[in-house]
Amino acid sequence: MTQSPPTEFDLADMTWPPPPYQSPVPPVTGADGVRRFDGVTYATTPGYRPRLLDVQVPAGEGPFPAVVWIHGGGWLDGDRRYPPPTVPAALLHGAVLTAGLALVSIDYRHSLEAPFPAQLHDVKAAIRYVRTFSGTLGIDPDRIGVWGESAGGHLAALAGLVGPDNPQAAALEGTHGVGSGDTGVLAVVDWYGVSDLVALAAHPMPAMPSGMEFPDPYEALLGASVAENPEAARTASPVTYAADSTPPPFLLVHGTRDGLVPYSQSEVLAEALKGAGGEVTLQPVDGADHIFLGAPDITPIVEESVAFLARHLGAGA
Repeated sequence: MTQSPPTEFDLADMTWPPPPYQSPVPPVTGADGVRRFDGVTYATTPGYRPRLLDVQVPAGEGPFPAVVWIHGGGWLDGDRRYPPPTVPAALLHGAVLTAGLALVSIDYRHSLEAPFPAQLHDVKAAIRYVRTFSGTLGIDPDRIGVWGESAGGHLAALAGLVGPDNPQAAALEGTHGVGSGDTGVLAVVDWYGVSDLVALAAHPMPAMPSGMEFPDPYEALLGASVAENPEAARTASPVTYAADSTPPPFLLVHGTRDGLVPYSQSEVLAEALKGAGGEVTLQPVDGADHIFLGAPDITPIVEESVAFLARHLGAGA
């Protein structure tokens, strides 16, 4: 069937060149009352795929505080729509929405598309986008937190620590998408993220299954090995910025038997945050490996993380 062309045009959509993002289209409202904005382009760069985000807004009157979810995957892989295989999406999304929080799930450029700081630039661009269009999305622009796992935990920590007023980090704000604006957040949940790439260089990578090829994630992120470019590794490490920041509250959750990102990575970040006078909770998951493999029950881990965010973002207020 041939669709008829629209009879009315918005002149704001007819500018050239177009802005490096798209305004949200009207949401789809489910039977549960949740409003969903799917596949929204929050930033574009010629030659790269558009960076997309999804927004789910609870039923009821807003505006609602929001959590920006940042997926993992070694900065090489991953998808905004899928949490790690140990965490059902229905559990994660349902817990956030039930707590009265909007959920913003974002994609970002992988490291073989563009090395660091492209990934952090994209996180910052997503936060700027949500603030710019908060009225349309039903989100409170003054109550935004971040939550990430693995590579996403690393980026969430950086988002909480790196700001334009930090003299070490001005170049990490980026100008993608909505080119300027506040990227600060009120709370950070970091699940088993990397905090010190220089120290991690001495930790051997676990053996990959036979026949599986996977680039070195740290070399891909930095564009060189840590040994070849220790300054780039330091620039990409959250611990670098703790002393010169006023950190928001942090919740660090990490398996004590994590073979990929050692538990000590969260210990080091916790100490740095405490030294900066920040509020930080380090929650070990006894006996668990990366992505909480081996944990007897994922549900309380998710619920405690959501409760932390709801408390610090004022959900229900």
